[in-house]
Amino acid sequence: MTAAQRLRRAAHGDRGGDGGSAIIEFVFVAVIVMVPLVYLIVAVAAVQRTQLAVSQAAREAGRAFATSSGPAEAQVRVAAAVRLALAAQGLPNDAVVRYVPSGSGCSAPAITPRVAPGAQFAVCVTRHATLPAVPSVLAGRGVTAVGRYVVHVDDYRVVTS
Repeated sequence: MTAAQRLRRAAHGDRGGDGGSAIIEFVFVAVIVMVPLVYLIVAVAAVQRTQLAVSQAAREAGRAFATSSGPAEAQVRVAAAVRLALAAQGLPNDAVVRYVPSGSGCSAPAITPRVAPGAQFAVCVTRHATLPAVPSVLAGRGVTAVGRYVVHVDDYRVVTS
């Protein structure tokens, strides 16, 4: 290559065959970084949605139980409250509702709650959230979300049944 050709190439900014490769490298690296990042955001959102739903379901179930007039009505109202709380987050009605003593965790033995003045117990709602696009063989049962709400029936409440 002559000196005149080198001067012409330098004046036009031609460095010799690398034109446009930075864009390809940027797109390649962006895809490698962005795909896992987007998946992580979707997976965390799915788990957070389930946690929010079970927390809301436990709170609403406890309130429904405490304001009912008897045990039969209480169970119907609790089931409806849990179903509505899960449906509000777009989840199926597959949560498990348990009642435990108020000072213990949700893994404690279940009790039979009463609708009586001064009664105290905790409502635990448990649901398994699956991770999106992960086969059940790899994910197992997924992530377990537990919502807990302590119910205190009013001390001066009059129970009709």
